[in-house]
Amino acid sequence: MIELRKVSKTFTLHNQGSAVIDVLTDVSLSVAPGECVALTGASGAGKSTLMRMIYGNYLSQAGELWIGDLDLTKAEPREIIALRRDVLGYVSQFLRVVPRVSTLDVVAEPLRAVGVSGADAGARAQELLHTLNIPERLWPLSPTTFSGGEQQRVNIARGFAHPYPAILLDEPTASLDAANREVVLGLIEAAKARGAAIIGIFHDEAARNRVCDREIDVSRFTTGLAA
Repeated sequence: MIELRKVSKTFTLHNQGSAVIDVLTDVSLSVAPGECVALTGASGAGKSTLMRMIYGNYLSQAGELWIGDLDLTKAEPREIIALRRDVLGYVSQFLRVVPRVSTLDVVAEPLRAVGVSGADAGARAQELLHTLNIPERLWPLSPTTFSGGEQQRVNIARGFAHPYPAILLDEPTASLDAANREVVLGLIEAAKARGAAIIGIFHDEAARNRVCDREIDVSRFTTGLAA
């Protein structure tokens, strides 16, 4: 479902004489449906850079990066937008939403984008918000006013609303209490059970050991500085 073949990434430092820094070189990995793979390595090893490449935020300088039948290294912007809508979910560490949009609409939006009716999308959003212990009184409000932990849970609800065939997770259990951490791990396990291919960054070692089938140390692909 996710396959990288000799993918490389460089950054050009325009404020330092256009110096070119090789960040990741010859990254090759694959993730099958129903598998969860953890990216590991010290801070600066390139884990976040690699995640952004897989999501299409960073363009690879070499190699092939396949999500299903789309090679992101050659994809048009419209194809990447469609991929993110239908195939590739991403739960980042930070919630980025339009202010004044209600929490219920934020969570339901990925479902409406793929043609789910407003009623069914809203029902699924309510189910996830209940599961993730977001008080009902907060649903009509914008999540931009919420605490960090509440925003994280809204972000997780949004990321799991649509049954994406592939999912990227960036520290999904960070800063969560034990009860909500258990809920999130259950959502990951359910996604694996339905066949989602998952790549994640987990500094929570116990969570990583529970939901991940194997680990890939990004340090072995690192040749310079990483974002």
